[in-house]
Amino acid sequence: MNTTRQGAAVNARGIGVEGPRGWAFRGVDITAEPGTLLAVQGPSGSGRTCLLLALTGRMRITEGEATVAGLPLPKRMGTVRSRTALAHVPGVADLEPALTVGEHLKEQALLGHRVTGSLPWGKRHKEATRARVDAALTAAGLDPAALVKGLRTTVRDLERIEALRLSVALGLMHGPQLLAVDDVDLKLADAERAQAWELLHGLTREGLTVVAAGDGAPAGALTVSTARTDTEAATPAPAAAQDDTDTPEEEEAHALAEAGRS
Repeated sequence: MNTTRQGAAVNARGIGVEGPRGWAFRGVDITAEPGTLLAVQGPSGSGRTCLLLALTGRMRITEGEATVAGLPLPKRMGTVRSRTALAHVPGVADLEPALTVGEHLKEQALLGHRVTGSLPWGKRHKEATRARVDAALTAAGLDPAALVKGLRTTVRDLERIEALRLSVALGLMHGPQLLAVDDVDLKLADAERAQAWELLHGLTREGLTVVAAGDGAPAGALTVSTARTDTEAATPAPAAAQDDTDTPEEEEAHALAEAGRS
C-alpha cells in the first residue's frame, strides 16, 4: 500500500540509502508542504548530503518510499532532477574559484538552454535571460554592484556569505520547485549564519520548498534528523527493488554533472 501524499512537496516514509560501506542514512520520515523550509540536521557523516541528493533525484533510495513534487522515487528520478536544484553541495555543485560571478551566471544560463533544447536568439531572448538572471540575484540577495569588482569578481575573492548567495542564485535561475542547499552554516560567523537562514526562509514565502542541511535554522522550520541509532546501524539492508530508472553509472554521471551547473 502506497502511503505517500501526492499533494505534498516532499513526502517520505522510512527512506534510506545504502552504499558499499553501509547505510548513508535510513528510517527518515518527511511530510513537507510547498513553501516549507526543511532543516536537515545530524552529525558529520550521518548522511545529510546523501538525503539532499536523494530528494532531488540524484541518488537512488534503497529503502522506503517517497514522492517529490508528486513524483515517485526512485521511478521518476529523471523528472525529479529536472524540477529540483542543488546549491552549495561540496563535490557535486561547487563554485569554480577561478571563474567570475558573471561567468558562472552565463554558464548557468547556457545550461538552461541546453536542457530545454532552446538556443539563444535575438534581442527578446537576451532580455528574457537578463531578467531571469536579475530575478535570481535579487532573490538570493546578491548585488553585483556591491562586490569588489562587480560581475568580474572571482569566486575566490567573494566572502563566504556572498559565495553562498551566488550558489543559491544559480540554483534558482531555472525556476525549480525544490531547492536543496548543503552546509548552510559552513565556516560562517553567527551573524552570517542568521543571514543565510533568513535568505532561505525568505525564498519559501514565494512557494519554493527549500531543504537545507545545517544548524541554527529559524523557528518555524521543519526539522528532520539523519542521526542514526545503534539499532539502525546494526540492521542489515533489504534487497534493493528493481525498476527501469537510471543505472548506478548514470546516476553518478548526473550527480557529477551538477558541478557544471555552479
